[in-house]
Amino acid sequence: MHGLRKRILVTGGAGLIGSHLCERLLGAGHEVISVDNYFNSSRANIQAILANPSFEAMHHDVTVPLQVEADEIYNLACPASPIHYRLHPVQTTRTSVLGAINMLDLAQRTNAKLFQASTSEVYGDSEIHPQPEEYHGHVNPLDPRSCYDEAKRCAETLVYNYHRQHAIKVKIARIFITYGPRMNPGDGRVVSNFIVAALRNEPITLFGKGEQTRTFCYVDDMVDGCIRLMDSPDEITGPINIGTTHEITILELAEEIRRLTGSRTKIDFKPSPPDYRPRRCPDITKARTVLGWEPKVSLEDGLKETIAYFRKLVG
Repeated sequence: MHGLRKRILVTGGAGLIGSHLCERLLGAGHEVISVDNYFNSSRANIQAILANPSFEAMHHDVTVPLQVEADEIYNLACPASPIHYRLHPVQTTRTSVLGAINMLDLAQRTNAKLFQASTSEVYGDSEIHPQPEEYHGHVNPLDPRSCYDEAKRCAETLVYNYHRQHAIKVKIARIFITYGPRMNPGDGRVVSNFIVAALRNEPITLFGKGEQTRTFCYVDDMVDGCIRLMDSPDEITGPINIGTTHEITILELAEEIRRLTGSRTKIDFKPSPPDYRPRRCPDITKARTVLGWEPKVSLEDGLKETIAYFRKLVG
């Protein structure tokens, strides 16, 4: 990547991670093509780079084959918000599975290296904590979120089989919760939900007693991890967990967001949903040792940047 100009395709390029990735790649001197159908992303996320002569924005659905030339492909396209994939389960599965097939076919035709964005959700309701890449998961293919979990698991299988059968250069990242500026305020994710509620002085809703834990990786760190994996030697295929190990309860997150926003909004507690998952935290030993990567941005600093972004939207 360093010193060599590449033509890089980013599917889901107008999403949270995708838009920041496009900017980073352009800054490194590459030619970048964003492919997005704006189903749960926004063209506003790439507004600042539309005039860049090295950037092209294509309005395209990855479930339909694409004929372009590329040296590298970052396949990020798929609804990652519970609201969207619960409302559109079939489309979510199609996007992940057919999208992976179409991007793998493109990689095979153009001899491109492919990065597949997988997810911590492949571990399901994990019985091991923290979750290492060797853990095969504890999953239910029929629960309300399985359209996302199982589709991502299938995409990983497809990537490895194309690698084995067609010798395509591949990378798989299992991405844990990512947050930061350009999150969709209505996407139903906990960070955006809590910040928007706090800024509007509306109740913050927690499920159960708020004792479930999660980790939150700032988008700049996530993009750095993805690029490091893509640029790693060909024999490093992954999957590799990318996320932070700073575990926090959802109640603690709500209290921190109230503090940072100066909001006095109340916290409401509701019964836990049937697919409640009490803990989620990555083992990032491989990312540290193989990629030399670990997150640098603290939760407080990342939340401050994210809150400042949302103040402009809803303040």
